[in-house]
Amino acid sequence: MRILQKDELQTAEEVLLKHLPKSLQLYGLVYAYNKNEPNPVQFIVDTWPDFKVFICRPDTEVSLIPPRASTPSHFGILQKKQDFTRKVAIFSMDEQILKKMLSEEDAINWSSYFRLGGCDVSHTSTLREVLLNRKLNYHWVASTNVLYLPDSCHLVTPIFDSKLKSRISSLNLSHIDLINRTWTFGGSEHTYKNLTFLISNLPSCCVIDDQGQPVSWILVYECAALGILYTLPEHRHKGYAKALIYTMAQRRLAEGYPVFCYVMEDNPVSYKIFKSLGFIEDPSYRTSSFEINI
Repeated sequence: MRILQKDELQTAEEVLLKHLPKSLQLYGLVYAYNKNEPNPVQFIVDTWPDFKVFICRPDTEVSLIPPRASTPSHFGILQKKQDFTRKVAIFSMDEQILKKMLSEEDAINWSSYFRLGGCDVSHTSTLREVLLNRKLNYHWVASTNVLYLPDSCHLVTPIFDSKLKSRISSLNLSHIDLINRTWTFGGSEHTYKNLTFLISNLPSCCVIDDQGQPVSWILVYECAALGILYTLPEHRHKGYAKALIYTMAQRRLAEGYPVFCYVMEDNPVSYKIFKSLGFIEDPSYRTSSFEINI
């Protein structure tokens, strides 16, 4: 097992790029890290440079996260690392090596809460076996489809007027209560902190009303995935979601980021919207998420 250093992550990025879409989450995390986006994580491999398992875990040595320069001054104090950073992601090309790393090596700190997200469903049996053998409490969160844009040529331009374009803005910290209240997985102090981090450090888009309040929005996760797409019920069927996805996707593609999203299997509306904008999927690839030590 090896913890990668900063100068090794460019090579890791190039290797992960060859295994899209199944490596999308790890590729997005490494790409964003190489772009110096704040995220207190470590990247672990079984061997280097010819790795078969690649894991992203919280960096226990990092206690502070610097906000972006654009962060409002009242939020300028460095944030202490909280539970919202406790996320683990895995990409594996060898089930036996993955099982060995999770069972016999210190690849993951199993002693506290964390969320294991975006894992290929093919690893589910191995993960459940490891968790059972370690006698850990866990909760299966969701199974998701993975939709992505291979390049800008796939992005379909939706029809929306100039008035809507003028109402597209960015989220700020005053909007967190609203988003936390409406988010499927929101409503807790943990998710409030998570949203605070995302809005302070990563891009977001929203459609605002006449009072300047958001009525529809989309955010970006640390792994570069688009997410938390939502439109208030009274403002639906106006093309807001399509306009925001298109705007964010266009921006991220121009910056070189991978553009993808996770859509829960019981959310056909979002699935249809992303597909209509040119997002594609590998039918053999879906992901699952778990909460560990709940």
